[in-house]
Amino acid sequence: MRISGLVWVGASMVVVLGGVALGGAHLAPFDPALQVADSLGTPLPPRAGFYLGTDDLGRDVLSRLVVGARLSLLVGVAAMAITIFIGSAVGLIAGYYGGLVDLLLMRATDVMLAFPGLLLAVALVAVLEPGVSTVLVVIGLVSWTGVARVVRAEVLSLRTRDFVLAGHAMGGSGLRIMWRHILPNVAPTVLALAALSTSTTIMLDAGLSFLGIGVPPPLPSWGRMIQEASPYYRTAPWLMIFPGMAVFFSVLAFNLLGHGLIERFRK
Repeated sequence: MRISGLVWVGASMVVVLGGVALGGAHLAPFDPALQVADSLGTPLPPRAGFYLGTDDLGRDVLSRLVVGARLSLLVGVAAMAITIFIGSAVGLIAGYYGGLVDLLLMRATDVMLAFPGLLLAVALVAVLEPGVSTVLVVIGLVSWTGVARVVRAEVLSLRTRDFVLAGHAMGGSGLRIMWRHILPNVAPTVLALAALSTSTTIMLDAGLSFLGIGVPPPLPSWGRMIQEASPYYRTAPWLMIFPGMAVFFSVLAFNLLGHGLIERFRK
């Protein structure tokens, strides 16, 4: 079985991210919440001892970046799980039953698609209690529509296949047929969508944190690091460049993995 080169590259990048996230506290040279340099109000550029520089509060940027990887990936992956669960359930039910059920579910999906994801997430986070769990649930709730539409299309092409009709003829219930016969055939698509959805949820998390309504401080997150660095984008550009590169690397990793899986499953 030949695996796409995109899968290898994307998977390798994801493994690197996972290793950094798991070993964050041990890899970080300093406590990310403490002032470790006598540079209050004046960020230090990258130098020996502070390889990515320090921020305006004298905190080590590398330590905050490494520890923030765990939080950003946790929110991204957890929100992806919610996205995949809701989207797959809606797509399966709509595609399998069709008719009025399909009409109602797809119109509800269209209503969700009418709102920009980031704007809807901002509105939901603003009225709920701030916290990590709130952010990941909100991101999951606004990101499932694309998954639902793709899964529905797959189910529509599968529900008239012989193995599904045979399941009906043997008296299988709709739930059993969806679980035992249709879902395994949709699983490769769902797996690719999971990788692509993770890149979307990481971007949404960074966007919410940049707007100041994401994961609350003192927990370091990449989006909040970019937001805190905004006043220094001219005098200390490294404060924005390094967390921006971390977000870019993560989104690229999961996008490469997802598109590689799609390419592999189409063969």
